[in-house]
Amino acid sequence: MRRVVDRIIAPFAVDRRVLALAGARMADGIGNSFLIIVIPLYVTSGIVSGTAFGLGESMITGVILSIFGFLNSSFQPFTGRLSDRLGRRKPFILVGLAGLAVMNVAYVFAETYATLLLIRGLQGISVAFIIPSSVALVNELATTGNRGGNMGVYNTFRLVGFGAGPAVAGAVVSYGPYAILGEVVIDGFDAAFYIAAITAALSYGLVTVLVSDPESTAANAGADLSIPVLDRSGSNLLDPIFTLGVASFFMATAIALFATIQPQVNARLEQGATWFGLQFAAFIIAQVVLQTPIGRACDRYGRRPFIVAGMVLLIPTTLAQGFIMSSGLMFVARLFQGVAAAMVFAPSLALVGDLAGEGESGSKLSILTMAFGYGIAVGPLSSGALVGFGFRVPFIFGTALAVVGAILVYTQVEETLETTASVPGVGSD
Repeated sequence: MRRVVDRIIAPFAVDRRVLALAGARMADGIGNSFLIIVIPLYVTSGIVSGTAFGLGESMITGVILSIFGFLNSSFQPFTGRLSDRLGRRKPFILVGLAGLAVMNVAYVFAETYATLLLIRGLQGISVAFIIPSSVALVNELATTGNRGGNMGVYNTFRLVGFGAGPAVAGAVVSYGPYAILGEVVIDGFDAAFYIAAITAALSYGLVTVLVSDPESTAANAGADLSIPVLDRSGSNLLDPIFTLGVASFFMATAIALFATIQPQVNARLEQGATWFGLQFAAFIIAQVVLQTPIGRACDRYGRRPFIVAGMVLLIPTTLAQGFIMSSGLMFVARLFQGVAAAMVFAPSLALVGDLAGEGESGSKLSILTMAFGYGIAVGPLSSGALVGFGFRVPFIFGTALAVVGAILVYTQVEETLETTASVPGVGSD
């Protein structure tokens, strides 16, 4: 059996625990990304009632989607630091997955805006337990010489799940109701929520059986967990980890502008929910294809060139979405925006992993994951507020953020690979 498992793992060239964790994140990613498509449709379906707090449908949808990111990101530094203090990763991941599964089932009983806000918020807190601990575990199972590749494989699997969800979520809702065993009938929305819950439960099982903490995590618990803003070396103004956090926030905001304004996009391009799902998934498709090769390439050629190039590419690919009038061209724009993000994400995680000391992975890497989560929250909220001033305005706003992010990365972040590779014993597998 071990030989069979090793043959499966061999092409990925990663620790089997990294691959198992990646598979678990792929499963829960399918369910979680379902909701990005399903919730806006659910809000406008007529099922949801009660006070909308004086907000229009686009704005209340943005708030519901965004509260997940705000709470998720706000709690990540605390869960990341606590996992560093305790020297444990797996228990945090399991707590988060359990909470995610329970909240996915709770959507079946949600019929008011307030209830949707509460459930989505609790999901955000649950995922805050998962993300820092998962990324820290991948970092601790890697070395400088293969860290980018490990991050790439992890993100590839996670994004396969995240991309698969939107591609089929609209169809699951549209083709309902469904007869289960010929007796029980559930509508399309409930089917989507149950699928999301099942995927989270599957992830819980995979982590329970196949993932374990490395011994070094507990041995190095309790290191210095402070996060400086200014560069302590004096070579730049800002600390590189903080800078990458800001750039990740800007990037995620620009990426997430698309999610909230589904009705406006569909009306402008004269398309249906299926096209929108494909356009949303195009971003993920590019990352799925490129995360692993880019991660491995940055282990060989350096982290910084990929990060800078990705931030620069983000500028035109974001701006174009505000001017496109074709469904096919919107798909292409989202595809190349995904290329830009793929060039930034895995190399950034690898660079921060290079800089993190023993026992600091949860705290240091949570800066990037927290910033990215805040961006995913701010993006939908921003587009929901700005689209009233014109369809192009949200994308012009995102482009401006991408420009600032590119400048910050180019001026404030230096290469780490050549420095660490010169240290004896570092950079080898």
